[in-house]
Amino acid sequence: MRTSKRIKILEAATRVVQREGVKSVTFDSVAAEAGLTKGGLLYHFASRDDLVRAIHQHLADQWEADLVAAAGKPAAEATREERLAAYARVAIQSATRAELLLMLEGSTNPAHAAVWEAVTERWAPSPASSAEDPAALDRFIVRLAADGLWLYESLTAEPLDPGMRRAVADRISDALTHRDG
Repeated sequence: MRTSKRIKILEAATRVVQREGVKSVTFDSVAAEAGLTKGGLLYHFASRDDLVRAIHQHLADQWEADLVAAAGKPAAEATREERLAAYARVAIQSATRAELLLMLEGSTNPAHAAVWEAVTERWAPSPASSAEDPAALDRFIVRLAADGLWLYESLTAEPLDPGMRRAVADRISDALTHRDG
């Protein structure tokens, strides 16, 4: 399959999710959005689950690229503080409704959740169970802030002001970068 055609389909599917939710992803809805026939879509994806799994991977790959750009380097080369600051900036400033809906859907499907967990574990690993570990506490605070803003915006009628989003990301980043010890 040509990469450009696959990306066109996945971007169309993401727009469908953004507008109408994950359950609205059907071969008919995505084919119409992509300007293809249902048969053309079936040529690339054998099942709806294959398509949804590919959407998850496509968006997670975009997150990974955004995280690398925010940190200025891959996760393996970034310090803990650089990884957490990048995660806070990307998660807080650029999460879309489609990503949130797919992440929520993914929580009910281990194969879909694994795609997001892999990215998150590289950048903001799950905290250890000990509150005595300052690094674990930092990771947990970053995850709470980023995930909490998604939940907040999904439950309110008006999106958060972009300036407030940046300020929250900056506050977390500054706290991680200038932390004593």
